[in-house]
Order: sequence, then C-alpha cells, then structure tokens
Amino acid sequence: MTAYKKSTNVFGKPLEICSKEPLTGYYRDGFCNTGPDDSGTHTVCAVMTKKFLEFTKSKGNDLTSPSPPSFPGLKPNDRWCVCSLRWNEAHNGGVAPEVVLSSTNSKTLDIVPIERLKRSIHKGGGTLRKRRRNRTRKARGL
Repeated sequence: MTAYKKSTNVFGKPLEICSKEPLTGYYRDGFCNTGPDDSGTHTVCAVMTKKFLEFTKSKGNDLTSPSPPSFPGLKPNDRWCVCSLRWNEAHNGGVAPEVVLSSTNSKTLDIVPIERLKRSIHKGGGTLRKRRRNRTRKARGL
C-alpha cells in the first residue's frame, strides 16, 4: 500500500472520499490525496461555486473547460480537490468555496489554519452516498 493511501483528514481520522462523479483527486482516486509529485498540494475538498470557478480561471486555471480523458470540466456544486494555496488565495479574496472537512487532507493544515477552514464548512448536500441516491431517484422520476 502506498503512503498516500493512508492519508488522514483535518480531524486526524481516515480521509473520506471527496467525489467519484466527477472523479477528483491528484491521483484521480476520488480522494484528496497528495504526494511528493503533487506540487500543487490538491488537498482541499471544496464544493465549487460560480465565483470560485471564475476566480481560478482569472488566475490561469480554467476548471470549467473539459480536458479529456481525465478532466470533465466543473460546474457549481461539484466537489473537487483544489490546491491549498489557491483555496487560501480565494479565501483572502472573499470567494473561497465551502469545504468538506472530513474529505480534506490533513496536509492542508500546513498551509491553511483549521479555524479558517471551519469558517467555510459545507452546509448542504449531505454525504456523497445520499447525493448519489438522490441523483438516481431524480433520474428515475421519483
């Protein structure tokens, strides 16, 4: 087992999945894992907003345009592992998206204080499992 598979979240518990749809993570495993080859430190599980997507595009990182095969392009409400520095920069600019702390890697704390993250806790959408179940129900017309 590789070291990054043993990652913990900001609470010191096992890192929870951020998103499988779209498939996120530096290693495209659904988790905000990081390693020595991840120079961007993609460790913050964030819920995308239009303001954040516009902000990061203005900084040269267009997250809305697809780049097949591994990047579908993002839209508001998608969960995505973003760079700790970019999230912090967005926070300082007043456009940081909410974060899912149970899915945010503890390595984030090397860059962003826990108090700052706690002020941006994601308040909606439930767990990933509930979101998938609700999407399936909607697709079936239930």
